[in-house]
Amino acid sequence: MLAIAAAVVFGIYLLLDLLDTDLGAPDLFNFPTMASIGFLLLSLYLAGVGTGTRSRSWSGRRSGRS
Repeated sequence: MLAIAAAVVFGIYLLLDLLDTDLGAPDLFNFPTMASIGFLLLSLYLAGVGTGTRSRSWSGRRSGRS
């Protein structure tokens, strides 16, 4: 999910760059800001944040007790 969000951020920046606009907010839609957001989302994705539930395998017995 975070990788998709990063792709969306990079895609929006690419469109803004190709259309040569900053939507009236030059400090918000500049390369360092958009790259930082995209790289943050990618690093969170690679770290495993937001990947969903973890599956644990329990054998039914704990510590040898029945």
